[in-house]
Amino acid sequence: MSIIIPCYNHGKYLQETLESIEQFNKGNVSDVAQLLQGKVAGLSIARLPVDADNKLSSSYLCKAVAILDSDPSISIVYCDAVLIGDQSGVNRAGAYNLQRLMLDNFIDNCSMYRKSMWEALGGYESNRLVSGLEDWEFWLRAAFAGFKFHYLSEPLFEYRVLAGSGIRQLNADKERNNRIMDLFLQKMPENFGPQYVDEYIVRNLKKHPIGFIGKLLLKAYWTERYNQLVGKQKLRKYL
Repeated sequence: MSIIIPCYNHGKYLQETLESIEQFNKGNVSDVAQLLQGKVAGLSIARLPVDADNKLSSSYLCKAVAILDSDPSISIVYCDAVLIGDQSGVNRAGAYNLQRLMLDNFIDNCSMYRKSMWEALGGYESNRLVSGLEDWEFWLRAAFAGFKFHYLSEPLFEYRVLAGSGIRQLNADKERNNRIMDLFLQKMPENFGPQYVDEYIVRNLKKHPIGFIGKLLLKAYWTERYNQLVGKQKLRKYL
């Protein structure tokens, strides 16, 4: 099994990340080694990318490998994250859903997947334009190719939130973000289509502008009242 740690501008956190991985030498690594011998030969070796400013829990490797070993149909295992740095709490990734993945990347880069899947997909996108969103593009291609995801509903690594993080800078760069979406559409035209979500929203807004905006505000800020009206058959459950 390989653990990949890309590092750019986060060298000061790298030692903590390495220490979180070294803990597997103190008891847990033998469990992983046993799983990887013989009966896990079908894994073709697993990979786990870890950002240089994140930290793994002591049980992540064992649990992820055990899932891959028990079900050959599963190719990707992901989990929740404990937020550290500028935020605290737990980021709940939630159960896998393809439609949700097409709208937003809720699966962190720190996920374990089979090397055979990596090879089948040709690895991450090499276009530097996608830098910062390589994992999302990779998950989408995996999903469209039929590879199966598995959600571990517990926090098994620490995710460091920083004010000047690359993803925040990317979200602020609208021009680059638009170019990335255009690239996704060019590469996956039969599967990826965020423009259709926009068309649906605009179409409904034009039909009933006041009613649509009212439902949107009601659902966003007065959810309980919205659900009551849905229960009385006064409103549709989904916009």
